Amino acid sequence: MALRKLIFRVYALNSTPHSVKGLNTHMSAFSVLSPNTDLRVKHDRHNLCFSINLDGEGHQDSAVLRYKFTSKKEVDLLSTYVPESFRGKGVAALLSKAAMDFLVEENLKAHISCCYIKKYVEETPLLGYKDLIIV
Repeated sequence: MALRKLIFRVYALNSTPHSVKGLNTHMSAFSVLSPNTDLRVKHDRHNLCFSINLDGEGHQDSAVLRYKFTSKKEVDLLSTYVPESFRGKGVAALLSKAAMDFLVEENLKAHISCCYIKKYVEETPLLGYKDLIIV
């Protein structure tokens, strides 16, 4: 797990043209939220989802990645949802990374139904997540 985090940080630091604070890379799917943003991904195992609470424009909303178990050691990553005002700011990437790290930690394999998560895995090859995917 620590090695994956280190690889991710090195990959992000070597990306251009953006500088890195939190989750910034050269890919359009991972643009900057803000230099001081501290978003925390919550894993709700009971409801089979990852979520991030977001504050914006006077109200609170959540970004969510949903999954389901298809067998004891396999999951289907179903969908990601990010409120419109937070799209394009790296929120879905944070959710996707948390879900993929969960697969690693639990020694799981995954089917990916969500097109965003498929794109995330393809665009972050240095993280080694492709080995976890069932085609």
